[in-house]
Amino acid sequence: MEVLLAMSGPDALSLRGDYLPMAERHRHVGEFTVEQGQIVDFELTWFPSHEDVPPAINVDESLQLAVDYWTTWAGNCRADGKYADAVKRSLLVLRALTHYETGGIVAAPTTSLPEDFGGARNWDYRYCWLRDASLTLEAMLTHGYGSEALRWRNWLLRALAGDPEDLQIMYGIGGERDLTEMELPHLPGYQNARPVRIGNAAVSQYQADVVGEVMVALERLRLAGGKEDNFSWALQRAMLGSVENHLEDKDFGLWEMRGTAQYFTHSRVMMWAAFDSGVRAVRDHGLPGPIQHWEQIRDRLAAEIMDLGFNRDLNSFTQAYGGQQTDAALLALPQVGFLAYDDERMLGTVARLEKELLTSGGLLLRYRTETGVDGLEPGEHPFLACSFWLVEQYARSGRRTDATNLMDILVGLSNDVGLLSEEYSMREDRMAGNFPQAFSHLTLVRAADAMHGEDGLSLQLKH
Repeated sequence: MEVLLAMSGPDALSLRGDYLPMAERHRHVGEFTVEQGQIVDFELTWFPSHEDVPPAINVDESLQLAVDYWTTWAGNCRADGKYADAVKRSLLVLRALTHYETGGIVAAPTTSLPEDFGGARNWDYRYCWLRDASLTLEAMLTHGYGSEALRWRNWLLRALAGDPEDLQIMYGIGGERDLTEMELPHLPGYQNARPVRIGNAAVSQYQADVVGEVMVALERLRLAGGKEDNFSWALQRAMLGSVENHLEDKDFGLWEMRGTAQYFTHSRVMMWAAFDSGVRAVRDHGLPGPIQHWEQIRDRLAAEIMDLGFNRDLNSFTQAYGGQQTDAALLALPQVGFLAYDDERMLGTVARLEKELLTSGGLLLRYRTETGVDGLEPGEHPFLACSFWLVEQYARSGRRTDATNLMDILVGLSNDVGLLSEEYSMREDRMAGNFPQAFSHLTLVRAADAMHGEDGLSLQLKH
């Protein structure tokens, strides 16, 4: 079979198929008709340009192997209830976003698909955020995929090896650290949304919540039977030491604000959760560590959060210390056991979220972008993850009807093969942002678990 080669520097592509395009004015063009019942095969392969052209594969055999693998993998999923199909599809997406060899989990396989059509909120998500990967681990554990969770832990150990002070919020799929953000002005972008970016400048941000997400996920791995070795627990102790070193530092928060660093309430709660997980590791699993010291830091953070992150006049937690703005990230507080879902302070926070961030289409915004807190031009569509968090909150606090109504809307936004993007424009009835998005799918799983009564190895601690 003929093969069409394209080379540029270190990269090369080979294309095989029944109808190869022909050269025409510095490009290749081809046109053909496929009739009903006819099958036309193409095989496109990347390879290093200094190597020989890879041999052709048996397309039918390779397709069958792929179908068999994914069918078997999905068949091991523990999921039932009304949303079982959506859960299985989401877990398949999360598995597909996990690199087969390294175990790294990318946030999305795309870059620069716009959050705001024609706007500048265009980011490269083809990297492994520790936060997203940690939450994916929890979703996998809840549904019986312990081996995938262990493979991610091993990726984590390799990526973070070295000085804990050099910890980043994200890495490449192999643990790469250099993710310098660049703009590609020669590319028009999706529907002229500029700039097109590769790399992500957020890699250099300090985000105080990240270690908390990692520690909570690894605690849930222990609860599921995962065993620590000397290296993995030593790394976790070192991460707690790094958190302690930065207790007084402001950060840029879960949403990677490109404005001014602040004491974000969610970030401070996740610092609390980091030390709470360390305490649990010593108390419940017999691992060595300064439990009294960690308890002191944890309790100090809890008192600080209640004093500075909760506005008694508004009966609500706030986005940042001393402020009055609300933030959908506050829905994570009961998820890590900081307080109960039905605590009156949490219910007051939910009431403010509903009042200030719910759109006319019934979906939840992250925060009010017109405040300028993120350093960008105002305007964005609702993040699907935030609405799934709200479903979880409703379900866990006894608002079953509200949970069902919102969950049905969200699941109904999936495309014909059950995929979700980062955001959704109800006005234009279309997805927005990078696609498919791990964060949307993992929060769908959490929401469905809450609806189905699955506790997800919950860490409940009431204040």
